[in-house]
Amino acid sequence: MGSIGSSGAEVVTIDVQEAKDLIKSGYGYMDVRTVEEFKRGYVDAEKIYNIPYMFNTPEGRVKNPDFLKEVASACSKEDHIVVGCQSGVRSLYAVADLQNVGYKHLSNMGGGYLAWTEKHFPVVKPEDVDQKKPEVVELKKPEDVEQKKPEAEL
Repeated sequence: MGSIGSSGAEVVTIDVQEAKDLIKSGYGYMDVRTVEEFKRGYVDAEKIYNIPYMFNTPEGRVKNPDFLKEVASACSKEDHIVVGCQSGVRSLYAVADLQNVGYKHLSNMGGGYLAWTEKHFPVVKPEDVDQKKPEVVELKKPEDVEQKKPEAEL
């Protein structure tokens, strides 16, 4: 753990187990990954926000100029929030920026979404509306299939 921001406030980094426990206890979860990353799957949390810290551009990733304003419109400076990204780096910088403007109860999720999924913790993977999942049909052996007898006509 080290200080990243100019305010001198130290960013608290927690592991994914502690993050899971905090989320379960009522903390919000702020996913600072890009919208594209978020759409591929995200931490299963009751209170979740996707506010990208950075955007992908043809020139590479650039910081979201409206990040602080978007967070302010979604959360109060007193809210208890776990902040995560893909691997724990962007969220570290996001927490530092938020602490610098007065957010008090933030924790950086070390290892990010990758560490969360490695532990097989619950995730949500939104269905792509253009693609339906194939129906899984289990093939049975003839002896496992119950033979139906025709019902008597009434």
